[in-house]
Amino acid sequence: MKKWISPALLIITFILSAIGHYADWDHTLQFVLSAIAVVFVAGFLGRATESVAHYAGQRLGGFLNATFGNAAELIIAFFLVKEGLFDMVKASLTGSIIGNLLLVLGLSIFAGGMKFKVQNFNVTLAGLNGSLMIVAVIALFVPAMFFNTHSITERDTDVLSLVVAGLLIAAYMAWLIFSMITHKKYLADVTVDSEEELPNEHKPAWSMRQSIIYLVLATVMVAFVSEWLVGTLETLTERFGFSELFVGAFLVAIIGNAAEHSAAIMLAMKNKIGAAVEIAVGSSLQIALFVAPVLIFASYFMGNTMDIVFTTIEIVAIAVSVFIAKSIIQDGATNWYEGLLLLAVYLILGVSFYLV
Repeated sequence: MKKWISPALLIITFILSAIGHYADWDHTLQFVLSAIAVVFVAGFLGRATESVAHYAGQRLGGFLNATFGNAAELIIAFFLVKEGLFDMVKASLTGSIIGNLLLVLGLSIFAGGMKFKVQNFNVTLAGLNGSLMIVAVIALFVPAMFFNTHSITERDTDVLSLVVAGLLIAAYMAWLIFSMITHKKYLADVTVDSEEELPNEHKPAWSMRQSIIYLVLATVMVAFVSEWLVGTLETLTERFGFSELFVGAFLVAIIGNAAEHSAAIMLAMKNKIGAAVEIAVGSSLQIALFVAPVLIFASYFMGNTMDIVFTTIEIVAIAVSVFIAKSIIQDGATNWYEGLLLLAVYLILGVSFYLV
């Protein structure tokens, strides 16, 4: 009976969200239904991804978890770009980055630390992840500095944005080659040996073929629900007086990160903090180095280029998140108090964004 509850809720919320959209129900109700549906669909997507990752192997599996964990954010952001809501896109990207680094990572470290006194993971991987995030901060800071000091024109800003986007994608592709091919063993998690002792501990319920079919189905469902959700955001901001910054950075980001929240926390509670850190930090890296640049190129091909100039508030929020996350994970060991510190910073930013 229990195994049918989740699929039933997934189908019911998806259908209700569809009816609300096409029957043109009240936009607030549409938002609530779409938000609930996104959470369930993201969870379904997460399960399908984990199942495929089981057959793909640890390193490729981690990449798939990060990639499809970000599918909801990417699709939501794509529809926002299509609508020309660039400020909300940048806010949602900011929210995804700080949400992964502070909320997802913080909850994972806190939950794992409540069960295990100290949890360890690969120090080298943590250091490299931190360095990559600093590169992302630099890539956001430099264009904003030149544009806001009127050193370059708007047209030059678009060119700079496309160049920076191309370089970030190249850096991310090089990172994939480095981490998954040339230095795969060097970056292996410290818990690999214990995982290999229990090869059937988490055997997936679906076959590889079923997993792939469900993965494709979940991605399509995310695309539909994301479009319905985006259609309600403008009305929501006007009706409740929320800023685009708050809606994009917190509401949209939290909803889109639902799959990663559950997956990372569960792994941390099983003493697999390395995998949890890889999901949280890896997702932030993918947003900053791949998703944001891809959206810039997508907007260019749509005929209205979105620049990479983020607001001062957004850059400060990302820089603060990177600074505290890097300082906590750089020693390769975590405890519950460090998780609590990350959550405290997230709440500080949340209240600040709400009051903007």
